[in-house]
Amino acid sequence: MGVKQRFQLGTVGALSLSVVSSVSIVICNKALISALGFTFATTLTSWHLLATFCSLHMALWMKLFEHKPFDSRAVTGFGILNGCSIGLLNLSLGFNSVGFYQMTKLAIIPCTVLLETFFFRKKFSRSIQLSLAILLLGVGIATVTDLQLNILGSILSLLAIVTTCIAQIMTNTIQKRFKVSSTQLLYQSCPYQAITLFIIGPFLDGLLTKQNVFAFKYTPEVLVFIVVSCLISVSVNFSTFLVIGKTSPVTYQVLGHLKTCLVLAFGYVLFRDPFSWRNIFGISVAVVGMVLYSYHCAIENQQKASEVILQLSQAK
Repeated sequence: MGVKQRFQLGTVGALSLSVVSSVSIVICNKALISALGFTFATTLTSWHLLATFCSLHMALWMKLFEHKPFDSRAVTGFGILNGCSIGLLNLSLGFNSVGFYQMTKLAIIPCTVLLETFFFRKKFSRSIQLSLAILLLGVGIATVTDLQLNILGSILSLLAIVTTCIAQIMTNTIQKRFKVSSTQLLYQSCPYQAITLFIIGPFLDGLLTKQNVFAFKYTPEVLVFIVVSCLISVSVNFSTFLVIGKTSPVTYQVLGHLKTCLVLAFGYVLFRDPFSWRNIFGISVAVVGMVLYSYHCAIENQQKASEVILQLSQAK
């Protein structure tokens, strides 16, 4: 099997793992929050990161990957930024309507495209831009219902968009710049992300829920769901870094909207969530956009590979 085929199989595996694990953790967390009343999302995320770090530390002890230290300032800044972006997204959901929060998530793709175009001189063809527009239109139709604006919520959403875009771009650029794997970057940045959310998590959750996470009644059922959520999160965090490293931040966001469509479908099947023809139409349009995006990305990657082979042959 050639290098190109192994890379393609690795990318497909990373994408599949990301979809399955992300949809699974959303369903698990929805049961934890809706059915059991555990609404402390930011604190739960800090536990996810702690579980991820412990799992990676065990994998390092078993010599499943090699520890490769690099620029400590880059790792620290990246970890804190990632932690802040998670907190800001949760705050955005708390201070905005669900519809405006979905618009915030939709805005991450065009913002990432603009940042990569202006600061990294990356070019996006018209075909890619059109497919992204179709995707965003479909997800918007399926998920955006009410749009209630307020100044504080809008500022939090803007900060969440910017920090999320920068953090995801850094995930890709750090791996390539310092030649580290997704596992090595995740292992070194996890403690900083976890500490950031450990500090701000209880405060944010108290602000949003008017409850104290430490005073919550932890029944055996709640503890089981928390443990399961933490175990799934290891796969979610690992696949996130893997997908962004192997593809791009924009592709990861496209994948994220595929997860949103799947979560809507599973929510209807498992939890009998309300589902209308608008949802079905929006998801259908979004799927068309995803298929077009995947097709044009594959075509452009083949063209780039052909150009590289031609340049090598000419050099010889």
